[in-house]
Amino acid sequence: MALAAAGALCIAFSGILVRLADVPPSTAAFYRCAYAVPVLALLALWERRRYGPRAPGQARLAWLAGAFFAADLILWHHAIAAVGAGLATVLGNVQVVLVGLAAWAVLGERPERRLLAAVPIVFFGMVLISGVLDEEAYGSDPALGVLFGVLTAIAYSGFLLVLRAGTQDVRRPGSALFDATLASAVVTLPAGWALGELDLGATAEAHAWLVTLALTSQVVGWLLISAALPRVPAAITSVVITLQPVCSVLLAMLLLDEAPSPLQLAGIAVVIAGIVLATVRRRPQPAPAPAT
Repeated sequence: MALAAAGALCIAFSGILVRLADVPPSTAAFYRCAYAVPVLALLALWERRRYGPRAPGQARLAWLAGAFFAADLILWHHAIAAVGAGLATVLGNVQVVLVGLAAWAVLGERPERRLLAAVPIVFFGMVLISGVLDEEAYGSDPALGVLFGVLTAIAYSGFLLVLRAGTQDVRRPGSALFDATLASAVVTLPAGWALGELDLGATAEAHAWLVTLALTSQVVGWLLISAALPRVPAAITSVVITLQPVCSVLLAMLLLDEAPSPLQLAGIAVVIAGIVLATVRRRPQPAPAPAT
């Protein structure tokens, strides 16, 4: 539990570090991954020497996860520019609900009633965050930020699902994360060039923030979460999921002077309540002992 909470706290700083770097969205995504690759490569090499080669197909799945992660980062950084670091992080975490809906639409897996009940709650919260009902909404374009946030959640869902399939061996979280991060850096280069957002001449101060982003969020944060989540109950997973957006909002308000309006703060609470409803499961009751 401590590892999972520490990892979530590391990732909670991601949006803040992106704003402090003050570079185009694709540039931040590329350097976040590029600066993390050497450290993750050393860890992947150590895991290979200790445990041998990975199972066939695991690397391909990790590379596919990296393509999703590249889209996730670029879209999320656009959401940060439009609605701020804290609110963008909350919006990205609605992937919890979207995964269940995608499984229903694509795989025919009917979701549980608690997930269906969470859908209108989460979307009502997103309406509050979007500023449609609020003249004092924070952000340069809150409605566009919500759109980018939803697209981020979709890409994030694909990343988590594929990465989980590519990390069957819990002893080596670094190998899959290395492949996914390298793939994300490779995909981000042409995507950033096509979008006109690739700035390879960023200032030294910007690079300092980007190195910090890579080492804290991409390396330490994801390694802690990758190592912890397969070992903790689902209820703890849901707590970790809600810990990240809550911390991001509070840190953005304290460190970046972001000031969501009262309605947007209410929207944050509504979205997080929906996420909790969609993820927390009741502990099954033990069967009664047979009569003697």
